[in-house]
Amino acid sequence: MISLQHVSKTYGVGAQQHRVLDDISFSFPYLKSVGILGANGAGKSTLIRIIGGAEKPDTGRVVRTSRLSWPMGFAGGFQRTMTGRENARFVARIYGADFRSVESKAIEFSELGHYFDRPLGSYSAGMRARFAMAVSYALDFDYYLIDEALETGDARLREKFRQIFKERRQTSSVILVSHNEQTIRRNCDCAAVLTGGKLHYFDDIDDAFLLYRRVLLGSAAA
Repeated sequence: MISLQHVSKTYGVGAQQHRVLDDISFSFPYLKSVGILGANGAGKSTLIRIIGGAEKPDTGRVVRTSRLSWPMGFAGGFQRTMTGRENARFVARIYGADFRSVESKAIEFSELGHYFDRPLGSYSAGMRARFAMAVSYALDFDYYLIDEALETGDARLREKFRQIFKERRQTSSVILVSHNEQTIRRNCDCAAVLTGGKLHYFDDIDDAFLLYRRVLLGSAAA
């Protein structure tokens, strides 16, 4: 179970305060893929980072009783002075997984070649994101956090990512942030809209998009 309990988050200094998350309480359903929609600046990426533990809320808490991935493409938790191989083995040991299996899957998926034995500090931003995705998919999680990662990389890598993602959806839950309507419809069972600091959940994706379009129209009018 992944549950948000009265989670709030505010950014800014002095009078310029912007509350992106406002007392949100919500439990993500298990074995369902939930899409999160929201206009630019609504706080979608902040929400994903808080769910994954990469950032803390100002108030409230996140209850995690299931194995949860870090946000796809987020490489902030890796050691830049260590090689890709060393990082993969280190993460495998943290999660109690067979490091040989994790290392092998990460090498195959990332397609980094000889860079896998170079320090992460020598990687480009795209290479680090690809490495982070590869290691995450080399491990088995109950919930996967994905922040636009399905749309990154070249066409062949995106298709490879989608196929693995499709397989994992059979046994795991997914929390996916994306601006792309086709991505949400293709990969999610239900959706939530983040607007005005509140998270509005819908079992029917069509209902979520009705609200999302109204939000976008309101933003354009403003």
